[in-house]
Amino acid sequence: MKELSLRDGRRKVLNWSAITVLCVLSFLAITPLFFIFSYLAVRGAGGLSLAFFTELPKPVGEIGGGMANAIGGSLILLSIASSFGIPIGLACGVALSELKVGVTVRALRLSVDLLTSVPSIVIGLFAYAVVVVPMRGYSAWAGGFALSIVMIPIVARSTEEILRLVPSHVYEAGLALGLPRWKVLLRLIIPGVRAGVTTGILLASARVSGETAPLLFTAFSNSFGFRGLNQPIASLPVQIFTYATSHDDTWRQLAWTGALVLVFVVFLLNLVTRFLIRRRE
Repeated sequence: MKELSLRDGRRKVLNWSAITVLCVLSFLAITPLFFIFSYLAVRGAGGLSLAFFTELPKPVGEIGGGMANAIGGSLILLSIASSFGIPIGLACGVALSELKVGVTVRALRLSVDLLTSVPSIVIGLFAYAVVVVPMRGYSAWAGGFALSIVMIPIVARSTEEILRLVPSHVYEAGLALGLPRWKVLLRLIIPGVRAGVTTGILLASARVSGETAPLLFTAFSNSFGFRGLNQPIASLPVQIFTYATSHDDTWRQLAWTGALVLVFVVFLLNLVTRFLIRRRE
């Protein structure tokens, strides 16, 4: 009886020790994020105003101005990237889920894995070579193309994983009704997992919304509003980089405010993603 009591005491000590270690490690993981948010809030909150979202940048030395061109440009680039990256990513995810074995699916899976690990600056150089050079200039098309390449593996992997979770009897029920497999997939399976697919799309959007390196080689930037998809276009990450390295105090303040807005947008997208995951579970 005494030995049993000692074992029970050791288990309790080990249990509380493990919980304590996990709590400490969780705190250490959250602390940098807390300090980043706090520092951005302190440095950037002072520049938040209606003018920041509605006015164009002003020249160096002039007070005021905003980042309306960069915010609008980021939305345009994200729209272009989504129009290319989401359909291709969905198609790749469906192919990886449906084609279980074979040379094609192995090559496709290897390509998606390699594309996931390619640095974004290399993707920017590739887009520069295949889009910017032939077009003889930076453009929104080139920036959207580069960001779409970043989106494709994220959407493909998330789509594959969610489709693999669908029970096989759902497919069998559709096939038993005489529907072809492609119609079962489009009308039964994908509508049933749209929350999971949307989660992957939001994760990909959150990832590319903060990319800077590919845009430096493709979309570049400008200090004006939108002038066409064949022209250089401003984006929030590149504008933040430009303003943060400036010697002008007004521009540096705008950089901190832009960083705060960008982090908040990324945080909001991740929050919506978590909500969709919780709802799906």
